[in-house]
Amino acid sequence: MKQKIIIALLANLMLVLVSLDASSREMTLQEAVAVARMQGVGALEARFNFISSYWAYRSYKASRLPSLYLYGTAGDFNRSLTLLQNYETGQMSYASSYYLQNSIGLAVRQNITLTGGSLSLYSDLSRIDQFGADKSLTWYTQPVTVSYTQPIFSYNRFKWEKLISPKEYEKARRVYVESMENVTMDVVTAYYALMLAQMKYDVSSSGFANTKKMRDVAAERMKLGSVTRDEYLQLELRMLNDSIAINENAVAIREAQMALNSILGYDESTEIRPVTDEALPDVWMDYDFVMHKALENSSFDMENEISILNARSAVSRAKADRGISVQLNARFGLSKADSRFREAYLRPLDQEVVGITFSLPIFDWGLGKGKVQKAKAAEEVVRAQVQQSENDFRRKVFTAVGQFNNQRQQCRSSRRARDIARERYLLIMDRFRSGSATVTELNTAQSENDAAAHQYIADLGNFWSYYYSLRQLTLYDFIAGCDLDVNPEEMIEK
Repeated sequence: MKQKIIIALLANLMLVLVSLDASSREMTLQEAVAVARMQGVGALEARFNFISSYWAYRSYKASRLPSLYLYGTAGDFNRSLTLLQNYETGQMSYASSYYLQNSIGLAVRQNITLTGGSLSLYSDLSRIDQFGADKSLTWYTQPVTVSYTQPIFSYNRFKWEKLISPKEYEKARRVYVESMENVTMDVVTAYYALMLAQMKYDVSSSGFANTKKMRDVAAERMKLGSVTRDEYLQLELRMLNDSIAINENAVAIREAQMALNSILGYDESTEIRPVTDEALPDVWMDYDFVMHKALENSSFDMENEISILNARSAVSRAKADRGISVQLNARFGLSKADSRFREAYLRPLDQEVVGITFSLPIFDWGLGKGKVQKAKAAEEVVRAQVQQSENDFRRKVFTAVGQFNNQRQQCRSSRRARDIARERYLLIMDRFRSGSATVTELNTAQSENDAAAHQYIADLGNFWSYYYSLRQLTLYDFIAGCDLDVNPEEMIEK
C-alpha cells in the first residue's frame, strides 16, 4: 500500500514538473490584467465593436456636411418605336426613336438639420445625337441650378438623428470601457481560481507529507499502547485521502490554467504562476460618490436617455404620418439648348420651377390615431421601464458598495484565521509527537488549517472582484482617483 501511494505521488509530481516547462513564469494580477486587455479575445472583440460604432458616428457626421458627387449617363442609345398621341386629333401612332444621349454633371448637396429639407446646387451638360433621315446634334446645358426640397408638417429625421446619434456614440464609448472592465473581472476570477487550485495542491501535498510523519509516530506509539489501532487507521485513511486530493488538485490546476490562458490569449503551453499579494489598497467606498460617478460615467444613464429619445421620436413620426403631408419643391437656375457647344453656354435662359405637393387623409377609420396612441403608450412603457431600471441600478450599486467595504475586514479576519490555524496545526503536531494530542485533534487541526488557507485566497479574490465590479459600474479608478476613458484616435490607429 505504501509503495503504491509513493509511486502515485511521484508520477503526479513528474506530470506537474513536465507541465512547468520553459514558458512557465510568475505573473502578478496587474500584469495578467494588462496582458488580457492588450491581446485577449474579449478585449479584441470589444475594441472592434467600438471601432464599428466609431465609423458609424463618423458616417453620421459626414452626412451633416455638404457632399460633392459626379453623375451622368454614357452611351444611352435608343432605337425603337414609341407610341405617341396627336394632341389635336387624339389619334395614336408609333414614331421612330433613333438617338444617342450622353450627359455629365457635378452636384453639391446639403441636408438642413433645422428644417429637414435638402439643398442642392448642380451644373450639368447633355448631348443628344439624332440619327436617321433628320440627323441633328443638340447640346443642352444647365450651368447652374439651385434646387430645394422642404417637407412641411413631416417627421424631421435629421433633427432626431442629431439628438440620438451623438448619444449612441457616447454610449458605445462607455460600453467599450465597461467591456474592458468585464475583461478585467474575468481575469480576476480566473487568476484567483488558479491561485486557489495551486494552493490546494500545495496544501494537500504538505498535508500528505505531515500525515505520513504523524502516521510513523503513531506506529511507534501504538507499540507502546498510547495509540489505538483505530487511531492509526484514521491517519492511514487521511494519507489516502490526501493522495487522492493531490491528483484531483493537479487536474484542477491544469483546468484553471487553461481557463486563464484562454482569457489572456495564450495557448496551453504557457504556465502562469500567480503571485499572492496580501497588500490591499486603502480605499473606502462612499455610496453617494459611487452613485454619482455611476450615473455620470456609465452607459446605464446614457442608454436610458436614448430609449426615451427613441420613444419620443416614434411618437413624432406617428403624429406626422397621421396628418397632412406637404412638400415644397423649388428649382431656380439657367439653361439653354443649341446645336453648337459654345452657343449652349452663351446667354442662357432663366428657369424657375416651384410646386407644392400635399396629401390629406379625409377618413382613415382611426388608423392614424391608433398609431399615435400606440406610440404614446410605448413611450410611457419605456419611461416606466427606465424608472424601474434606475431603482434596480441604485440597489445594485448599494449592494456592491457594502460588499466591498465589508470585504476588506473579511480579508483581515481570514488572514488572521489562516495564521492562527497554521500555528495551531504546528502545535498540535508537536503535541502529537510528545503524546499529548490525539489523532482526532490532529485531523481537526489539519482540516481547519486547510479550510482557513482556502478561505483567505477566496476572500482575496472576492475583494478584487468587488473592486473591479465597482470600477465597471462607475468607470472610475478609485486608486488613481480619475475617470476611466479611451482615446478613439489611438484605437483606430492600432
